[in-house]
Amino acid sequence: MGDAKKKQPGIAVRIVKADTPVIKADAPTQVSLGASGASEWLSPAMDQRGLKALVGNSSILPQCIRAYKNNIAGFGLAVRYREDIKETDEMKAEFDLAKEWVTILSADRDTKEVFESVVESKETYGTAYVEVVRNLKGEVTEIIFIRDTPSVRKTLPLDPWIEEEYLFRGETRTRVRKYCKYKQEIGGKTVYYKEVGDPRVMSRRDGRYLEDGGTLERSEQANEILEFPVGTEPYGEVRWIGQILGVDGSRKAENLNNRYFEEGRHTPLLIMIKGGALTDESFDKLRGYMNDIKGEKGQHAFMVLEVENAETRAGFEGTPAPEIEIKDLASMLQKDELFQEYLDNNRRRAQSAFQLPDLYVGYTTDFNRATAQMAMEVTEKQVFQPERRSLAWAINHKLLSSYNLKYVEVYFLAPDISNPDDMMKILTVAERAGGLTPNKAKEIAYKMLGETSENYEGNWGDMPIAATRQQSYAAPGGGVTQQLEAQIKKAAAANDDSVVAVMKEVRALLEDARTEAQP
Repeated sequence: MGDAKKKQPGIAVRIVKADTPVIKADAPTQVSLGASGASEWLSPAMDQRGLKALVGNSSILPQCIRAYKNNIAGFGLAVRYREDIKETDEMKAEFDLAKEWVTILSADRDTKEVFESVVESKETYGTAYVEVVRNLKGEVTEIIFIRDTPSVRKTLPLDPWIEEEYLFRGETRTRVRKYCKYKQEIGGKTVYYKEVGDPRVMSRRDGRYLEDGGTLERSEQANEILEFPVGTEPYGEVRWIGQILGVDGSRKAENLNNRYFEEGRHTPLLIMIKGGALTDESFDKLRGYMNDIKGEKGQHAFMVLEVENAETRAGFEGTPAPEIEIKDLASMLQKDELFQEYLDNNRRRAQSAFQLPDLYVGYTTDFNRATAQMAMEVTEKQVFQPERRSLAWAINHKLLSSYNLKYVEVYFLAPDISNPDDMMKILTVAERAGGLTPNKAKEIAYKMLGETSENYEGNWGDMPIAATRQQSYAAPGGGVTQQLEAQIKKAAAANDDSVVAVMKEVRALLEDARTEAQP
């Protein structure tokens, strides 16, 4: 019995304690696409040239892309201090260096136009590329926009991990990362690039990295590429990816409306003579109408069908007279473009993908000043400002990192969308509360006029207007004092002694208050 009895399974519990404290990994540990056995060179998920064709044939995408280009980078670049502190000679030298760098960054056109092209390419293909040129010191001296975006291919981040240095708040720090390779193929020729920031030397002809101790002519070394993708895909993803069917459908609807003028039937009238069989001549006319009379050739024309008597009786009765009937074909003609509601809905969906109101793409019929102001403010804050910050970050942390700038940064200029009515209300409240100074009022007024103002001489320009007015009234000869003197004289002339006494008492109190307020 004891042997036949089976043992009940038990549960063992074991607590495992770590022998060392938990620390952060030295490098990212996430699984990359390379672990799935993919090839070294990646292919775009969509035909980028097909995206360009869709944009070229669209009736709304060019306006949206132009609005992005003009409002994100179109106002230019400028330099500013990171913190509002007293300027030193070192800060002034760094400011002048960054300002000069922005001016000469592109040799063949304005620097802002380079980034306008970057924005246009991003919104057309989903990504954009800029070639980065450095001098012997490793400083970025020029950037060149790569126009043929679909000709560029890239790899996954490749082994090994490379240690790089970067500047953070004036201190040099290190981190490790992997870098990609890029190549451009045009007309059977291939040029290789390395990712911006990669400290290794690469051959531009075959994409090989030099071994330690190896040398390569400067003209044979690969330049760097700075990439501006939209989203997280290897080649980016256009914002209007979900509207591709609508964009293509709108193009087909427009083609259908356009073909009506070439192949549509415009004949508005048919004269039909009945009473017999269709003659051969009428049959030929009908066939010609179906095959030949298309488009503008048939405009304002009419068709005549003639028939002959098909009666075969041999009697001598009189033959019936032919019957003439006129048929109106105008109701069968296309009066206006087809699919108008479909086209308008597709247009609105494409705009929503860019988060653009009608004001920015030329549809302004439903706007007044208040709604236009609100649309500009919302779009500026939610769309354009984040895009400007993203581009500025790439400039400051990738292109300007080699200059080790500590005090200044590059940023994109923005339009002034302040509402004059709101500004007037704010200034009125500030002035009544005693918080507005003459210098600040002058600065705001000159700024609204597009001019530069200088502060008034003397400390009074920085004193609140309300405080200055109060001191003026309380001072001898001031407004309040003058009014009291006038009232005293008037009451004395009228022999109103009680009023004179009260006015003199008020004057004395004001003089005492002014004396106590003086230092």
